Amino acid sequence: MRLDKPRVTLLPESEWTESARDTIEPTRGMAGRPVLNIFSTLAHHPELLKRWMVFANHVLVKSTLPAREREILILRIGWLCRAEYEWSQHVLIGKAAGLTDAEIDRIAAGPDAPGWSDDDAALVRATDELHRDAFIGDATWAVLVKKWSVQQLMDVVFAVGQYNLVSMALNTLGVQLDEGLPRAKGMK
Repeated sequence: MRLDKPRVTLLPESEWTESARDTIEPTRGMAGRPVLNIFSTLAHHPELLKRWMVFANHVLVKSTLPAREREILILRIGWLCRAEYEWSQHVLIGKAAGLTDAEIDRIAAGPDAPGWSDDDAALVRATDELHRDAFIGDATWAVLVKKWSVQQLMDVVFAVGQYNLVSMALNTLGVQLDEGLPRAKGMK
Protein backbone atom coordinates (compact mmCIF):
# COMPACT_ATOMS: atom_id res chain seq x y z
CA MET A 1 0.00 0.00 0.00
CA ARG A 2 1.23 3.47 -0.77
CA LEU A 3 -0.24 4.78 2.51
CA ASP A 4 -0.30 2.95 5.83
CA LYS A 5 -3.58 4.55 6.79
CA PRO A 6 -6.43 6.11 4.86
CA ARG A 7 -6.52 9.80 4.06
CA VAL A 8 -10.28 9.47 3.69
CA THR A 9 -11.71 7.17 6.32
CA LEU A 10 -14.44 4.63 5.70
CA LEU A 11 -17.81 6.27 6.18
CA PRO A 12 -19.85 4.25 8.69
CA GLU A 13 -23.11 2.91 7.28
CA SER A 14 -25.01 4.91 9.88
CA GLU A 15 -23.77 8.07 8.11
CA TRP A 16 -24.57 7.05 4.53
CA THR A 17 -27.06 9.16 2.66
CA GLU A 18 -30.05 7.47 1.07
CA SER A 19 -28.33 7.86 -2.31
CA ALA A 20 -25.14 6.20 -1.07
CA ARG A 21 -27.14 3.38 0.51
CA ASP A 22 -29.13 2.79 -2.69
CA THR A 23 -25.92 2.66 -4.72
CA ILE A 24 -23.88 0.52 -2.35
CA GLU A 25 -26.54 -1.95 -1.22
CA PRO A 26 -26.51 -4.03 -4.45
CA THR A 27 -22.74 -4.55 -3.98
CA ARG A 28 -23.15 -6.03 -0.50
CA GLY A 29 -21.68 -9.51 -0.49
CA MET A 30 -19.51 -8.89 -3.57
CA ALA A 31 -16.50 -11.18 -3.49
CA GLY A 32 -17.97 -12.83 -0.38
CA ARG A 33 -17.35 -9.74 1.76
CA PRO A 34 -19.77 -7.34 3.45
CA VAL A 35 -19.14 -3.91 1.86
CA LEU A 36 -15.85 -3.27 0.11
CA ASN A 37 -13.66 -0.48 1.46
CA ILE A 38 -13.75 1.35 -1.87
CA PHE A 39 -17.53 1.79 -1.54
CA SER A 40 -17.43 2.86 2.11
CA THR A 41 -14.80 5.42 1.14
CA LEU A 42 -16.69 6.76 -1.87
CA ALA A 43 -19.85 7.00 0.27
CA HIS A 44 -18.43 10.39 1.34
CA HIS A 45 -19.44 11.63 -2.15
CA PRO A 46 -22.73 9.86 -2.94
CA GLU A 47 -23.49 11.62 -6.22
CA LEU A 48 -20.02 10.87 -7.60
CA LEU A 49 -20.37 7.28 -6.41
CA LYS A 50 -23.76 6.91 -8.09
CA ARG A 51 -22.57 8.21 -11.44
CA TRP A 52 -19.23 6.40 -11.35
CA MET A 53 -20.95 3.08 -10.63
CA VAL A 54 -22.81 3.24 -13.95
CA PHE A 55 -19.54 3.37 -15.88
CA ALA A 56 -17.76 0.94 -13.57
CA ASN A 57 -20.61 -1.53 -14.03
CA HIS A 58 -20.22 -1.33 -17.81
CA VAL A 59 -16.49 -1.96 -17.67
CA LEU A 60 -16.66 -4.77 -15.12
CA VAL A 61 -19.92 -6.50 -16.03
CA LYS A 62 -21.25 -5.36 -19.40
CA SER A 63 -18.08 -4.96 -21.44
CA THR A 64 -17.86 -6.74 -24.78
CA LEU A 65 -14.52 -8.22 -23.72
CA PRO A 66 -14.35 -11.70 -22.22
CA ALA A 67 -13.75 -11.60 -18.46
CA ARG A 68 -10.28 -13.16 -18.65
CA GLU A 69 -9.00 -10.58 -21.12
CA ARG A 70 -10.64 -7.72 -19.23
CA GLU A 71 -8.85 -8.86 -16.09
CA ILE A 72 -5.49 -8.93 -17.88
CA LEU A 73 -6.01 -5.24 -18.67
CA ILE A 74 -7.20 -4.35 -15.18
CA LEU A 75 -4.42 -6.20 -13.43
CA ARG A 76 -1.76 -4.68 -15.65
CA ILE A 77 -2.92 -1.09 -15.13
CA GLY A 78 -3.25 -1.75 -11.40
CA TRP A 79 0.33 -3.04 -11.38
CA LEU A 80 1.64 -0.10 -13.40
CA CYS A 81 -0.12 2.35 -11.05
CA ARG A 82 1.18 0.49 -8.00
CA ALA A 83 -2.39 0.26 -6.76
CA GLU A 84 -2.21 -2.65 -4.36
CA TYR A 85 -5.92 -2.49 -3.49
CA GLU A 86 -6.84 -2.76 -7.17
CA TRP A 87 -4.30 -5.49 -7.84
CA SER A 88 -5.34 -7.57 -4.84
CA GLN A 89 -9.08 -7.34 -5.60
CA HIS A 90 -8.53 -8.29 -9.22
CA VAL A 91 -6.17 -11.17 -8.53
CA LEU A 92 -9.20 -12.88 -7.01
CA ILE A 93 -11.53 -11.74 -9.80
CA GLY A 94 -8.96 -12.72 -12.43
CA LYS A 95 -8.60 -16.22 -11.01
CA ALA A 96 -12.38 -16.59 -11.05
CA ALA A 97 -12.25 -15.51 -14.72
CA GLY A 98 -9.73 -18.24 -15.53
CA LEU A 99 -6.33 -16.61 -15.08
CA THR A 100 -3.67 -18.88 -13.61
CA ASP A 101 -1.08 -17.92 -11.01
CA ALA A 102 1.58 -18.09 -13.76
CA GLU A 103 -0.41 -15.68 -15.95
CA ILE A 104 -0.90 -13.30 -13.04
CA ASP A 105 2.86 -13.34 -12.42
CA ARG A 106 3.39 -12.68 -16.16
CA ILE A 107 1.03 -9.69 -16.02
CA ALA A 108 3.33 -8.12 -13.44
CA ALA A 109 6.39 -8.99 -15.54
CA GLY A 110 4.99 -7.31 -18.66
CA PRO A 111 4.31 -7.95 -22.33
CA ASP A 112 7.75 -9.41 -23.10
CA ALA A 113 7.58 -12.08 -20.39
CA PRO A 114 7.96 -15.57 -21.84
CA GLY A 115 4.79 -17.61 -22.21
CA TRP A 116 2.31 -15.04 -23.55
CA SER A 117 0.30 -15.71 -26.67
CA ASP A 118 0.56 -12.91 -29.23
CA ASP A 119 -2.99 -11.81 -28.40
CA ASP A 120 -2.44 -11.67 -24.63
CA ALA A 121 0.94 -9.94 -25.03
CA ALA A 122 -0.79 -7.31 -27.19
CA LEU A 123 -3.33 -6.63 -24.41
CA VAL A 124 -0.56 -6.16 -21.86
CA ARG A 125 1.44 -4.02 -24.31
CA ALA A 126 -1.64 -1.90 -25.12
CA THR A 127 -2.08 -1.24 -21.41
CA ASP A 128 1.56 -0.22 -21.08
CA GLU A 129 1.26 2.12 -24.07
CA LEU A 130 -1.96 3.70 -22.80
CA HIS A 131 -0.36 4.22 -19.40
CA ARG A 132 2.83 5.68 -20.84
CA ASP A 133 1.55 7.66 -23.84
CA ALA A 134 -2.27 7.73 -23.64
CA PHE A 135 -2.13 6.03 -27.07
CA ILE A 136 -1.96 2.50 -28.46
CA GLY A 137 0.80 2.40 -31.05
CA ASP A 138 0.32 1.17 -34.61
CA ALA A 139 2.19 -2.12 -34.16
CA THR A 140 0.13 -3.10 -31.10
CA TRP A 141 -3.10 -1.92 -32.72
CA ALA A 142 -2.35 -4.09 -35.77
CA VAL A 143 -2.21 -7.17 -33.55
CA LEU A 144 -5.36 -6.24 -31.63
CA VAL A 145 -7.52 -5.61 -34.72
CA LYS A 146 -6.91 -9.16 -35.94
CA LYS A 147 -8.89 -10.54 -33.00
CA TRP A 148 -11.13 -7.84 -31.55
CA SER A 149 -14.14 -5.95 -32.91
CA VAL A 150 -14.37 -2.15 -32.86
CA GLN A 151 -16.56 -2.27 -29.73
CA GLN A 152 -14.10 -4.60 -28.02
CA LEU A 153 -11.19 -2.32 -28.92
CA MET A 154 -13.10 0.61 -27.46
CA ASP A 155 -13.71 -1.45 -24.32
CA VAL A 156 -9.94 -2.12 -24.10
CA VAL A 157 -9.24 1.62 -24.00
CA PHE A 158 -12.07 2.40 -21.58
CA ALA A 159 -11.20 -0.50 -19.23
CA VAL A 160 -7.62 0.71 -18.93
CA GLY A 161 -8.78 4.30 -18.49
CA GLN A 162 -11.39 3.37 -15.87
CA TYR A 163 -8.94 1.40 -13.78
CA ASN A 164 -6.21 4.01 -14.16
CA LEU A 165 -8.68 6.50 -12.66
CA VAL A 166 -9.69 4.06 -9.92
CA SER A 167 -6.03 3.36 -9.13
CA MET A 168 -5.36 7.09 -8.76
CA ALA A 169 -8.30 7.42 -6.37
CA LEU A 170 -7.39 4.33 -4.34
CA ASN A 171 -3.77 5.37 -3.98
CA THR A 172 -4.46 9.02 -3.19
CA LEU A 173 -7.38 8.43 -0.82
CA GLY A 174 -5.45 5.65 0.92
CA VAL A 175 -8.11 2.96 0.61
CA GLN A 176 -6.76 0.05 2.63
CA LEU A 177 -7.02 -3.62 1.68
CA ASP A 178 -10.22 -5.37 2.59
CA GLU A 179 -9.83 -8.11 5.15
CA GLY A 180 -8.58 -11.34 3.61
CA LEU A 181 -7.16 -9.82 0.42
CA PRO A 182 -3.74 -11.13 -0.59
CA ARG A 183 -0.82 -8.71 -0.50
CA ALA A 184 0.81 -7.95 -3.86
CA LYS A 185 4.16 -9.69 -4.16
CA GLY A 186 6.88 -7.36 -5.39
CA MET A 187 4.77 -4.22 -5.73
CA LYS A 188 6.68 -1.19 -4.51
